[in-house]
Amino acid sequence: MIEATLSSLRNSKDFFKTDEIIHIRDGRKKEDIGFFVPQLFQREFYEFVEKMEYEKKMDVLKRVAAAQELDFLEWGVDDGIE
Repeated sequence: MIEATLSSLRNSKDFFKTDEIIHIRDGRKKEDIGFFVPQLFQREFYEFVEKMEYEKKMDVLKRVAAAQELDFLEWGVDDGIE
């Protein structure tokens, strides 16, 4: 992984022609900005993002299921979520 600042990104036209992930920081404020992921890692990156989104959705569904379990209604219909 390459460390870079915002100013180095503005000053280099060939900067993004790399096969490594770039960690971008704001040099003046000493804050993390994010990452640049080259196209070489596109498939792996999308798989990673999809996995994270799936886990986040499953967490929400589990919380909903737990809340429904606590809010039992005698006349309700079972939705099968465990």
